Amino acid sequence: MNDNKDEQRFELEENGLLAWASYRIRDGVYVIPHVEADPPLRGTGAADRLMAAIVAHARANKLIIEPRCSYARIWFTRHPEACDVLA
Repeated sequence: MNDNKDEQRFELEENGLLAWASYRIRDGVYVIPHVEADPPLRGTGAADRLMAAIVAHARANKLIIEPRCSYARIWFTRHPEACDVLA
């Protein structure tokens, strides 16, 4: 996973395609308003792998995540073990 700070998004490249999560930083919290994947990646688990990588990155860098995107909110509901990084 790459933290593309210029675009303010986390990116996961697979087979030349991207899954990404836009973010903005507010009061030290990484707010995630949108998660998306290139159409050929949809349904392959790429967004799930991206979210897992974001959680690992957040833990390693002591970041706090606030999911606003419906996909990200549902992902955290399905992965309660990852909720330690939530705002």
